[in-house]
Amino acid sequence: MRLDQRLIADMIRPGSRVLDVGSGDGTLIDHLYRTRNCDARGIEIDMRAVTQSVAHGLPVMHGDADHDLSDYPDAAFDYVVLQRTLQAVERPREVLAQMLRIGRYAIVSFPNFGHWRLRLQLLTSGRMPMTAVWHTPWYETPNIHPCTIRDFLALCEEEDYVVERWLAIDEEGDRSPWRRSIRLANLFGEQALFLLRRRGGR
Repeated sequence: MRLDQRLIADMIRPGSRVLDVGSGDGTLIDHLYRTRNCDARGIEIDMRAVTQSVAHGLPVMHGDADHDLSDYPDAAFDYVVLQRTLQAVERPREVLAQMLRIGRYAIVSFPNFGHWRLRLQLLTSGRMPMTAVWHTPWYETPNIHPCTIRDFLALCEEEDYVVERWLAIDEEGDRSPWRRSIRLANLFGEQALFLLRRRGGR
């Protein structure tokens, strides 16, 4: 499992109902089912990944975060997870709103476009940067809404979402020691994870 997936799993209470949006090959769903006794299921836009998940007995449906979350009833899940997908959806604000409509909590992970290496590459080369996290050329990348940690926090404030917990991490497997400083996390964190809820919800 990727580091962000392990940390996401740690945020989820055993026995919870979980929807993993953009579930990929189903690694997180399988882990939650086996180790945390969760009723975990997923939706995934890549049909090959759906087929792979189903072949391994995982409850994954073909679907699209931008269009299919509206089909789920209110409060259908305890947690709705969006792992490394926020920057690739067409309407991030609406996707977050749907996640917190159908789930008590939303867990979001995304690569941080404010990381110092990305800033430096853009400054020195004048070209779109590439790192281990941002690893595809601009003309092939699915990322249409890259954001920084500070951008995401500003959106949460605008939408009046409560940030229950957040982490900045690097791709090497270390949690950032600067996690109490948003400014430093925005500069040095390669990825971010947020646990959110609506104000007034528990």
